[in-house]
Amino acid sequence: MQTASVLDSRVSWLRLAVTMVVGAIGNAGMWTLIVVMPQMERDFALSRSDASLIFVVTMLGFGLGNVVTGRMVDRMGVLPTLLGAAVMVGLGHVAAGFAPNVWLVGLAQFVVGLGSAGSFGPLMADISHWFLKRRGIAMSVAASANYMAGVIWPLVLNVWIAAWGWQWAYALVGMTLMAGIPPLAWLLRARPPAEAKAASDRAAANRASSVGVSTNTLTALLFVAGIACCVAMAMPQVHIVAYCMDLGYGPAVGAEMLSLMLLGGVASRLVGGLISDRIGGVATLLLFGSMQMIALFLYLPFDGLVPLYLVSLVFGLSQGGLLPSYALIVREYMPASVAGARVGLVMMATILGMAIGGWMSGWIHDVTQSYALAFINGIVWNGLNVAIAVWLIARAGRLRIPPQAGKAAASA
Repeated sequence: MQTASVLDSRVSWLRLAVTMVVGAIGNAGMWTLIVVMPQMERDFALSRSDASLIFVVTMLGFGLGNVVTGRMVDRMGVLPTLLGAAVMVGLGHVAAGFAPNVWLVGLAQFVVGLGSAGSFGPLMADISHWFLKRRGIAMSVAASANYMAGVIWPLVLNVWIAAWGWQWAYALVGMTLMAGIPPLAWLLRARPPAEAKAASDRAAANRASSVGVSTNTLTALLFVAGIACCVAMAMPQVHIVAYCMDLGYGPAVGAEMLSLMLLGGVASRLVGGLISDRIGGVATLLLFGSMQMIALFLYLPFDGLVPLYLVSLVFGLSQGGLLPSYALIVREYMPASVAGARVGLVMMATILGMAIGGWMSGWIHDVTQSYALAFINGIVWNGLNVAIAVWLIARAGRLRIPPQAGKAAASA
């Protein structure tokens, strides 16, 4: 049967490999700004909170872009979505690199965010159509491409900045993206057959019937949880370079910690994918949300160089599995026809959380001249995320995927 030959097939795994490469390239815009933000702060004479607002603008573009490109991938497929995204993220980097003032930098960064979104939520939604039994690990691999970009691009950008300065280095990132994404996008032009989507929808319908909340209510809860967890996540991810500079370790050390953190996040997402295929998306959300909150506590007593490297790795290992669990919950309980839009909406919530948390941490630093209260602020927000996951499980412990539903759909 054609469905059996497509879902979880060799074709599916090859598509996932290409998706991973596209994501690792296309998600550069999520991390390049973090590396150059201290230089922008210096060149444009900005406060820490003002510099953080540039990140907020980028994340707002990224959040909106996930919704827009999510709808595009539902209607038109991956190829046109990625081609448009490549142009936006590439030109945005070039424009930001040579912008004469901070206002134009902000506008360019909004475009960078819009374009970067095409290599994130839409790719997770697309790959979910090609898997059923191993959907959790597949979506986690696709999501980990975002962190692979965070591992690779800060290191590459540091080398380019040392050679040509941050403006030319930033523009070179844009040109690389415009040249590298289109040929890879062409390899993803195929769309899953209708039989595969029908099998996926049958499984989602069986799971949704066992849940005691409506689809819209579940989406709203995931939206709030996504904001809360990523306000917490933003403190180390957005400010680790600036934090290291405040401690006297320099931006290069901060970039290394960011790469180490995100490398741990890659491992966490992959392990989280394997776990989620066994325990379901909601339980995975609770597990990694709790781990992230514990990891944030570890930043409070330690500020030595070696301890910070270790804590950054622990944080990465703790929080990487969070984001894919949101997208997996959407695909476990909602039909394929709205996958891109609903995944994009929930991803927008996580990005809004990153934007709010990135600015909020900078503002707290400016007021207190310390990041201590910013870490505590993140812990409090993380508690809301954990509380929502606990409530969902307490409200309907059957949010765990019924094994028979997946088996029935796979054999259909």
